[in-house]
Amino acid sequence: MKAASGIGIGVAIVAILGGAVVEGTQLGILMNIPALMIVLGGTAGVTLAAVGMETFLAMPKLLIRATSSAGPDLAGRARELVGFAEQARRDGLLSLESSVGTVDDAYCRRGLQLVVDGTEAGAVRDVMEGEIDAMAARHAVGSGAFEKAGGYAPTIGILGAVFGLMHALGYLDQPDKLGPAIAGAFVATLLGVGVANIVMLPIGNRLQALSAAEQGLREMTMEGVLAIQAGENPRIVSERLQTFVPPAERAGLQDEGDGGGAATPIDEARRRKAA
Repeated sequence: MKAASGIGIGVAIVAILGGAVVEGTQLGILMNIPALMIVLGGTAGVTLAAVGMETFLAMPKLLIRATSSAGPDLAGRARELVGFAEQARRDGLLSLESSVGTVDDAYCRRGLQLVVDGTEAGAVRDVMEGEIDAMAARHAVGSGAFEKAGGYAPTIGILGAVFGLMHALGYLDQPDKLGPAIAGAFVATLLGVGVANIVMLPIGNRLQALSAAEQGLREMTMEGVLAIQAGENPRIVSERLQTFVPPAERAGLQDEGDGGGAATPIDEARRRKAA
C-alpha cells in the first residue's frame, strides 16, 4: 500500500494525543514556542551540519517518497524480461535494438542496450552491479539523514528541558507558577522524543526498505538480462526470475516463456506505439 507509512505515522500521532487527552492532558501545552524553536530548529541545524546542504534539502522529497511510494513491481518486470527473452530466442539478440527504446526503466534499458551492442557478459555484469552499488550508496545517505535526525532530536529535547527547568527555578518563591513552569520544561523532551520516534526513525527505516526492494528489482533485472544474452530458453528465464518474486505475486508467471498464447510485453508496446 502506497500510503502505509503516512497512515502509520498518522495513527501513532492520533493514538498518542488521544490517550493524552483521555488522561486529562491539555494539548495546548504542546504549543510551547520556545520548545518548538529549540527542538525543531536545533535538530534541523545539527542535521544540516552532519549531512550537508544537498542532502538536507532533499529530505522533504525523501519524506514524500517514503510516505507515498509503493514497492517495485517485480512480477511486471519479470514478465517484461521474459517477453524480451522470447523475442531474442525467436528473432535473435539484434532484434531487441528496436525494442529497447520502449523500456521505461533506465537501468533495464541500459543493460539491454549493452547486450545489443555485443558487450561481453562479464562486462555487462560489472556495469550493472556497479549501478546497484552506486544506487545503494546514494540511498544510504538519504535514509542516514533521517536516522541522524532521529538520534539528535531527543538530545536536543533534553537541552530544551534543562533550559526550561533553569527558568522554572526562578519561581521557587511562587508556588502557583512553579508547577506550570516545570510542566512546560518537559515539553521540549516530549517533542524531541516524539519527533525522533514517530517521524524520523520510521521514515529512515522505510527508506531503507524501499532501497532494499529496489536493489532486489535491479538484481532480478541483471539476472534476466544476462540470461537473455546467454540465449537461455524463455521458460528457464521465467523460472529463474520467479525466485525473486514473492509467491503471492507469481500468479500468471508460470505460464510465461512458453512462446505462445498471450501477447508479450514487446508486442503490447509495439501496438501502443503504432496506435
